[in-house]
Amino acid sequence: MIEDIKHPGVVKSIEGNRIIVEIISKSMCSACHAKSMCTMGDMKVKEVEVWKGSKDEYVVGEEVNLKIKRSLGLRAVWISYVIPLFILLVFLLSLSDLCGSELATGGVSVGAVAIYYLLVYLFRKKIAREFVFTIEKK
Repeated sequence: MIEDIKHPGVVKSIEGNRIIVEIISKSMCSACHAKSMCTMGDMKVKEVEVWKGSKDEYVVGEEVNLKIKRSLGLRAVWISYVIPLFILLVFLLSLSDLCGSELATGGVSVGAVAIYYLLVYLFRKKIAREFVFTIEKK
C-alpha cells in the first residue's frame, strides 16, 4: 500500500523556509478529448504553502512532487464529506417523524450541516496544522 499521495507541482516562490508550490488540479474529464464540447472539464490552479524541512535547495520554476500522507487525505475526506453527510442523514431521518413539515425538516437538516461547516471554518487553523505537505525533487 502506498503511504504518500503525490502530486506534481512547480515552485512559484521561496521566502526563507516557506515555499509556495503551484499545482494544477484537474477533474477526470479535463483530459477527455470531448471537453471542448462539454462544460464538465475543470482545471484549477492552486497554491500550497510548504515549509522546507529537508536539506534540498529549490529554485523558482523547478518541478517538484508535493506529498501528503495517505491517512491525512482520508481524514480530509471524512471532514469534508462523510461527517456532513452523516449529520444530514441523522437530522433528516430523526426529524421526519417529529416534525410535520418536510420544509422544516429539510431546513433544520441543512442548518445543522451549515453549523458543522461553520465550526470547521472557525477551527481551520488548528485543522491546517495537522495537514502538513512536504516536497521532493523529481
